[in-house]
Amino acid sequence: MLYFARWKVAAILGVILLSVLLTLPNLLPRSAIPSWLPARQISLGLDLRGGSYLLLEVDLNAVIKERLEGLADGARTRLRQANIGYTNLAAQPEQRRLSLRLRDPGQAPAAVAALRELANPITSLATGVSTPDLEVANADGLVTVTLSEAALRDRAAGAVEQSVEIVRRRIDQTGVSEALIARQGTSRVLVQLPGVEDPNRIKDLLGRTARMTFRLVDDTANLQAATPPPGVEFLDGEQPGTRYAVRRRIEVDGANLSDARAGQNPQTGQWVVNFTFDSVGTRRFAEVTRQNVNRPFAVVLDNKVITAPNINEPITGGSGQISGSFNAQSANELAVLLRAGALPAPLTVVEERTVGPELGADAIRAGLISLAAGATFVFLYMGLAYGLFGWLANIALLVNLIMMAAALSLLEATLTLPGIAGVVLTLGTALDANILINERIREEARAGRPPASALEAGFSKASGTILDSNLTNLIAMGVLYAMGSGPVRGFAVTVAIGTIVQMWTATTLVRLFVSWWYRARRPRTLPV
Repeated sequence: MLYFARWKVAAILGVILLSVLLTLPNLLPRSAIPSWLPARQISLGLDLRGGSYLLLEVDLNAVIKERLEGLADGARTRLRQANIGYTNLAAQPEQRRLSLRLRDPGQAPAAVAALRELANPITSLATGVSTPDLEVANADGLVTVTLSEAALRDRAAGAVEQSVEIVRRRIDQTGVSEALIARQGTSRVLVQLPGVEDPNRIKDLLGRTARMTFRLVDDTANLQAATPPPGVEFLDGEQPGTRYAVRRRIEVDGANLSDARAGQNPQTGQWVVNFTFDSVGTRRFAEVTRQNVNRPFAVVLDNKVITAPNINEPITGGSGQISGSFNAQSANELAVLLRAGALPAPLTVVEERTVGPELGADAIRAGLISLAAGATFVFLYMGLAYGLFGWLANIALLVNLIMMAAALSLLEATLTLPGIAGVVLTLGTALDANILINERIREEARAGRPPASALEAGFSKASGTILDSNLTNLIAMGVLYAMGSGPVRGFAVTVAIGTIVQMWTATTLVRLFVSWWYRARRPRTLPV
């Protein structure tokens, strides 16, 4: 009890010094910190710093429609290969199905077998059993292909998760720091942008699906017809009044892009977007351009033809250029969208709020006042109730606050109002361990033990109780973090860090202070 090895003392003081150094950058503006210094700071959340709040909804109907259109293309190919005649092939998104009428009802078994090959297996996480995502049925030559309930749930979950990741990539590339992007419910994405008071640019960036495809142009189709031929669709061009007959079949998908950068054409000076394919895209692009020399090849972005140049020769280098009526900003925004990837479905803004920095300043001021008031009352109580040992615990409490700030800085955590509440709560509970130790020391001293023995018994016997009580608190914070949303998680992280730190300060740091005092004074009675 009365002896601490020099290396232990050095380690304890080193931890405190490191905590002070990690906390200092929070007291300085970012511009005053040298770029070479690996300093980390606590960021302020939306409720403290101000900014924008967006709640986006994924259009799941578009996901279903895209899957059915893909099935229609696949059905044409399969039935053509099987020499099965049909009519009235149509996707019915509202009923989640594809239907067609067979010319010869006697071919129904062969048609059903061919269409079932289009199904994808879906594996249940609970049972591990795989089931097809399509249900194929026949009624007197009317064949229907319906998406199963499991397929709908799987595609909805996948679309939302993919949307969250792509939204995060897009926002990261705009330079907005400390943004919070999280899934909310079954079909919504929450976006919080601290410090962004005008979210219109971000909304425009997130509102574009940015699905880019490369498709062949059908130059034999009549653009004046009311309906396009099978397997073809009419799309508008970027220039007003232009129209193209584009095949529905996607020759090369924009998902195979590995990079996209804005630049200027050295010959014309116009802004363009230079892109590069990955290995799969490079191989496919070379194959398509080799087989379709002297045919127009359309670059389609969000169902609009950006450009449709002729293929003069095979393009085997895996790179290309998108030209159009771009300026510097639009070219950079398109490059950002292509690098981040396409959204699986359009996003619509269902809720939007802007939080002013004045509200954040008031919240910070109120939080600091509550923290100061709580610290003052706690310090007075400990000093009056336990004398010298109470004031030693108060010093450890100050170190506790510094170490909490250091840990949050190291994690580059975002501090919100619930986080401040967690700090204040930790301040009140941080001294519970010291109270247990001091009460135990009192009991041992009243039982007639000498000072050194009473101190040893107080710290050693209270340690088990301190560990048990704080472990239950950590379990509760773990459950909050696992099942809570952003603000609740911030509260849980703050309290969990405070709980771990307070166990160390109470059982190690205060013990070191008491050891120094006892060896210096050698008292006959304990002031507790």
